[in-house]
Amino acid sequence: MNLNRRQAFAYGGALALSANFSTSLAQSHAPHHSGAYERLREPGEVPRPPLADQQAVFDSPAPMATNPGRWIKRAALPLPRSEMAWAAVMGARMHLIGGYGEQRVDRPYHHVYDAPTDRWLIAKPLPLGANHVGVTVLDGRLYAIGGFTEQNRKPHDQCFVYTEAEDSWQSIAPLPKACGSVACVALDGMLHAIAGAVGDSFATKHSINWHWVYEPTSDRWQPRAPLPTARDHVAALPHGGLIHVIGGRVDSFLTNSNLHHVYDPQKDAWQPRNPLPTARSGHGAAILDGRIFVMGGEGSNRVFGQNEAYDLKTDSWQQFAPMMTPRHGLGAVAIGRSIYVAGGGAVMGGGIQTSIHEAFTLD
Repeated sequence: MNLNRRQAFAYGGALALSANFSTSLAQSHAPHHSGAYERLREPGEVPRPPLADQQAVFDSPAPMATNPGRWIKRAALPLPRSEMAWAAVMGARMHLIGGYGEQRVDRPYHHVYDAPTDRWLIAKPLPLGANHVGVTVLDGRLYAIGGFTEQNRKPHDQCFVYTEAEDSWQSIAPLPKACGSVACVALDGMLHAIAGAVGDSFATKHSINWHWVYEPTSDRWQPRAPLPTARDHVAALPHGGLIHVIGGRVDSFLTNSNLHHVYDPQKDAWQPRNPLPTARSGHGAAILDGRIFVMGGEGSNRVFGQNEAYDLKTDSWQQFAPMMTPRHGLGAVAIGRSIYVAGGGAVMGGGIQTSIHEAFTLD
């Protein structure tokens, strides 16, 4: 198998670490604070596209917070990538799974960011390369649910669980129905897979309102109350025994949504909350200081830099310092006192990938 330099790092590193992930810090990529752009259909780094500046938007209708916070550069990803859809956090590390990169849309990448050392590590690749993979951490293990094997279409039903101590993946029960861009949330020992999209072609692709729950002890999926409106590319987070599902798209980013619903597992019911000020999809979200921060995303000829936060106590929204580099299809997690936002697309669609990594803090 012929591998270029960056592929050799990505895959060779993963194989080298498969015996014991704890040795990875000694073999990790050295930190740097730049960022690169690359086209999906043409190899080689390119300058920041002028279209990225033309499509970038920052205005928010929400009131400005007293302390808007700030963004700082962090170590760039080992290579430009996007459309992994989400990220998950274990301890002080962010895990990014699958996505677009190096002129393919079905990568099995597994990059791990170690926040205390500002370094990227390489872990065991996903068994089935895909984009828009749903991820979450439940009881100390990382789950990867569904995804698309072609560009934002042709979903699969395969699901896997990763154990960090062994740096290994195992198959679990497949989804009852294949889907991609599914939002995954761990709550009270269960994994919730919510909404997403299906369709093997752009003509047949559409959003769904499915809601499945996976129980690890029985390795079974069971249905729950569906999301009130079919959506995909949403943000979903647990807090206070509830699941918040925010924004997303209805079939296409031409019809983005600002809807905000919460799910109560005790009642198996959904209720609306104050909508997202800026409708968008493919955005990141994380909880910091009692607020759900929502950043980035895309729309029709727009890539959003807005950073809007929902106060969980007052059911209200404010705007905070916008992203330095607007992106969509990125990974975002909160670790300690910061929200880390890595990779993503700098222009609408999947034509451009980035390795840019920035962090937001209120300190």
